[in-house]
Amino acid sequence: MKYVKLFEEVGTGDVTLVGGKNASLGEMIRNLREKGVDVPSGFAITADTYKYVIEKAGIREKIRDTLADLDTHDMENLSTRGSKIREMIRNAP
Repeated sequence: MKYVKLFEEVGTGDVTLVGGKNASLGEMIRNLREKGVDVPSGFAITADTYKYVIEKAGIREKIRDTLADLDTHDMENLSTRGSKIREMIRNAP
């Protein structure tokens, strides 16, 4: 499995692999650079890599529990839960 993809390697057909924003950056690089538009290069972590890290770190269930009764209309609660999940990921081994 390739954990990282350069933007030059992805396009709109890779949304499930690297997400919409990253896939769009790949498309922009491929289609606009040749027209003189400066699109910065970069890389994307694949969705499979994210899943692998979450599983190996043992935090998948903690994330699931944090989101279990989520109310997407309660922005304050959504923000709090998002912060907790980001902290779990940042502190994962």
